[in-house]
Amino acid sequence: MIQQQYPSQLLERAVQEFAKLPGIGRKTALRLVLHLLRQEEEDVTLLTDAISKMKKEVKRCKVCHNISDSEVCPICSDPRRDDSTICVVENIQDVMAVENTQQFNGLYHVLGGVISPMDGIGPADLEIDSLVERVGEGHVKEVILALSSTMEGDTTNFYIFRKLAPYSDVKISIIARGISVGDELEYTDEVTLGRSILNRTLFEGK
Repeated sequence: MIQQQYPSQLLERAVQEFAKLPGIGRKTALRLVLHLLRQEEEDVTLLTDAISKMKKEVKRCKVCHNISDSEVCPICSDPRRDDSTICVVENIQDVMAVENTQQFNGLYHVLGGVISPMDGIGPADLEIDSLVERVGEGHVKEVILALSSTMEGDTTNFYIFRKLAPYSDVKISIIARGISVGDELEYTDEVTLGRSILNRTLFEGK
């Protein structure tokens, strides 16, 4: 198939870069690039500066590994949050999804993925050891496993359950299965997700 040629190499390069974004094909990338060409230079500069500043300055919370503008994210540093309850999620989008339910007032722990041997992701590639360290500090009373209801999510749930087994005084719970098997957390509607958190059950590691 002959690749479409554009009248400008600069345009071609911009389209190629936009097309690298998830869910963006070359046609959509071209529309976005042409839209930027029609904008005032000042507006385009604001966009590029915002992206550049975000990449350089956004941090990972040293406590929960959520994104933050400071060393400790606003959730972890909020004294109104219940620091005895930790909700374990796969990624940053899941934190946003749970927060949107307004049904959870504890803290989070972002793993950065799930165990997936097919993708070459093992326990050492995730923030599991740091979760165990947080629990080991003695302040945590409950760990809620809020991972996607996939085989990889279930495998990760079981691994974490085994790692936290020595802390018998800590309750390990899992969100209710109002979420269909195979569904990812970030795409679940807020009502269903909120109910799943409220109706969480003890995790049975069998």
